[in-house]
Amino acid sequence: MHKRNRLSRSRDFDAVYRQGRSTSTRFLVLYWFERKDEPGDPRLGLAVPRAAGNAVARNKIKRQLRELWRARLERIPSGRDYVLIAKPGLPEAAHANGFDWLGERVDEVLQKAAA
Repeated sequence: MHKRNRLSRSRDFDAVYRQGRSTSTRFLVLYWFERKDEPGDPRLGLAVPRAAGNAVARNKIKRQLRELWRARLERIPSGRDYVLIAKPGLPEAAHANGFDWLGERVDEVLQKAAA
């Protein structure tokens, strides 16, 4: 994912959490916030809590989520910041069910956000 498509600063995450909207599914929570002052490409921040597993499992799920997000960039509304939070149990479920299953979970949370 390109740098312009990433959230990295704490204040950006805080703005999305405080002023944004959210939706959740069994394994993912998605927050989003409309950037009115600086429209542009959608930006994503990822949060995978320690309860989701050890560092290896958390980093693997982050890499997979980034790749799935990058593949869906053209369908995601621009001018928004997003924070995608993995719930505990997602790394194990993704390992058991595969990468395509994880993509379906991402699509599911994005459809709920669009509704």
